Amino acid sequence: MKDKKKVKPEEEKEAKPRDDEFEKLREERDALQNEKNELLGKLQRVSADYANFQKRVPKQISDTLAYEKEKIIKTLLPALDNFEHMLNNAHSAENVDALIKGVRIIYDQMLDILKSHGVEQIKALGKHFDPSQHEAVMQRSEPDKEDNTVLEEFQKGYKLNDRVIRPTKVVVNKLASEEKQEEPTEQATDKFETVDEYETTDTE
Repeated sequence: MKDKKKVKPEEEKEAKPRDDEFEKLREERDALQNEKNELLGKLQRVSADYANFQKRVPKQISDTLAYEKEKIIKTLLPALDNFEHMLNNAHSAENVDALIKGVRIIYDQMLDILKSHGVEQIKALGKHFDPSQHEAVMQRSEPDKEDNTVLEEFQKGYKLNDRVIRPTKVVVNKLASEEKQEEPTEQATDKFETVDEYETTDTE
C-alpha cells in the first residue's frame, strides 16, 4: 500500500484562507438570493394591488357619478312637482296673472336649486360687452347709450363655480363711426374757419 501524500504546512495555510473566502462568497450569494426573493415578492404584491386598483377605480367613479346625478335629480323633483301641480290646476286659475305668478314661483325655485349646485346666471343687460361671458348675435345703434353696451339678452348665460358653461347671447350697441367722430369733426371745422378768417384778413 502506498503512503498517503503528506500535505505540507505551507499548503495547509493557503487552503484555509481559500475555504474562508468561499464560505464568505456563499453567504453573500445566499443573502443576495434572499434579497432578490424578497423584492420579487414585494413586486408581485404591488402588481396585484395595482391590478385591483385598476378594476376598483372605474367602479368608484361610476358610483360617484351616479350618486351626484341622484343628488341633483332629487333637488329638481320639488320644482317638477310644483310645475305638475300648476298644470293640473291651470284650468281653474282665476286669470292669466295667477298662472304667470305660479310659473314665476317655479322659475325662481329652479334658479335657487341651480345656485345650490354652484350655477348662477350671467348678468349682461346694460353692461359693457365682454366676449369671455357674452356672445353677440346682433348689433343695434342707440345714440343715447354707450358704444359696446349690451342692449338686450336673447338667451341667458350661466356659470358653474365662476366658470362659463354657456355665454349669454346678446344684442350689442354699435354706434356709427360718424356719431363717434362728430365732436372731433366740429372742432376741426372751427379751426378751418379760424384759418379762413386769418387768410381773409391778410388779403385785405
